[in-house]
Amino acid sequence: MTTEGRPFSFSPLSVGSASLRRRLGWCFVIGGALPAITASAAIFYGTDDPTYHTSVSPSDPAYVPWQYEGSWGGFLGTAVGPRSFITANHVGGSVGQGFYFQGSSYTAVTSYLCPGTDLRIWQVDRDFSQYAPIYRGDDEVGRPLVVIGRGTQRGSEVVLDGQPQGWYWGVADGVQRWGENTVASAGMLPGYWQMISATFDADVGIDEAHLSSGDSGGAVFIQNGAIWELAGINYGVDGPYRFTPGGSSFIGAIYDQKGLYDTGDQQLSGPGSFYATRISYYQSWVDTIVAVPEPNTMISAALLLLLIGASALRDRRKNRAA
Repeated sequence: MTTEGRPFSFSPLSVGSASLRRRLGWCFVIGGALPAITASAAIFYGTDDPTYHTSVSPSDPAYVPWQYEGSWGGFLGTAVGPRSFITANHVGGSVGQGFYFQGSSYTAVTSYLCPGTDLRIWQVDRDFSQYAPIYRGDDEVGRPLVVIGRGTQRGSEVVLDGQPQGWYWGVADGVQRWGENTVASAGMLPGYWQMISATFDADVGIDEAHLSSGDSGGAVFIQNGAIWELAGINYGVDGPYRFTPGGSSFIGAIYDQKGLYDTGDQQLSGPGSFYATRISYYQSWVDTIVAVPEPNTMISAALLLLLIGASALRDRRKNRAA
């Protein structure tokens, strides 16, 4: 993928098996340690209606997950603790910035980066009314998922030798949408960190979703029994693609990569995929950070301890005097 600002060159990454060669496409980079992509409001296999799944009703699978999402700049974050939300590090942000959640604005007061990943937890100035439970199992593969993001509409059709193979990314409208898919893999992505992935398959239903520019920081949810739990934070997609070796590149939501090339001029096959940082693998880090009080709370607690200590000292002095 191209970046918003400059291109990156990378080698193919192996995902799932040695026979399946993938490339991550990059859209947006903050900090420069590793290129990082953004993904869009879901692109659907079954429809190009830009208003599709832009809201939820109680009968929708995304009804509960939707409640946990908030706006962080032009991206999304997911509430994961009383005063904590998690998003992709590469979408940026700063202390003092607003996080808009369930109709209210919260102010970011500090943040923590998960080492070696693209996860960042931000803490805010007061409590959320609710927050998402996290998925703690190691059995994500094969489970249905709901994915939520913001970004592009579905663009015009990608056609090779008269055969449709997917769609270009369309207009970046920043609208929040939700879609569905199934976890295809879970584990270490060579050169990166623990990810889950989902393939963009043809003819499996109108709600089958892929991602594009703008979806980074959005969330993947898996249903555990009756509970929807946070399983991933959107990170990247396959691409960019070429029609011919050495040709110009393009980005798209591709359900059939056959006959296309990556930018290393390796021929591809199968459906394209999107990738999200795997929350279950980093659950201990999430738990540790969510348990850390935000700075103002720590200051208040310290002052309270000082007052208690001073009061106890005065009592002891009075007792001695008596």
